Amino acid sequence: MGEPFTHRLRVRFHECDVQGVVFNAHYLTYIDIAITELWRAALGSYEAMLDRGVDIVVADAHLRFHGGGRFDQELTVELAITQMGTTSIVSDNRIAYGDNTLVQATMVHVTVDRATMTKTPIPDWLREALSPWLVAAGDGSPDHARERP
Repeated sequence: MGEPFTHRLRVRFHECDVQGVVFNAHYLTYIDIAITELWRAALGSYEAMLDRGVDIVVADAHLRFHGGGRFDQELTVELAITQMGTTSIVSDNRIAYGDNTLVQATMVHVTVDRATMTKTPIPDWLREALSPWLVAAGDGSPDHARERP
């Protein structure tokens, strides 16, 4: 089994709300940025997958908030792929500041044919490319959103 993919990013001022913390919707953006960076590590770029006629779309997202990031903090986004089905890719995600978990999220993406946007099986080349970040749920993935509210 692999290890979670890690990406760091810095909170920008415009991402904070009037309370001075990251506005909740931005955490989905942070996860999306990490997914794009994962694809860069796995395939060279997200575009490399698109060039082969495959894309991914979000089918489900669950977030649990534990705290809030603040302007100029460097956050860590950990993304562990916990399951690859026929067409779905499940990832557990943890956004943290230092040792403090701010957000846990489970995301489900579905592979689709780029031209028709219909479900398509995950190609073997994509499974292989993502395998270094495949972590068994509850086994090595940071305490992610498997605990549903």
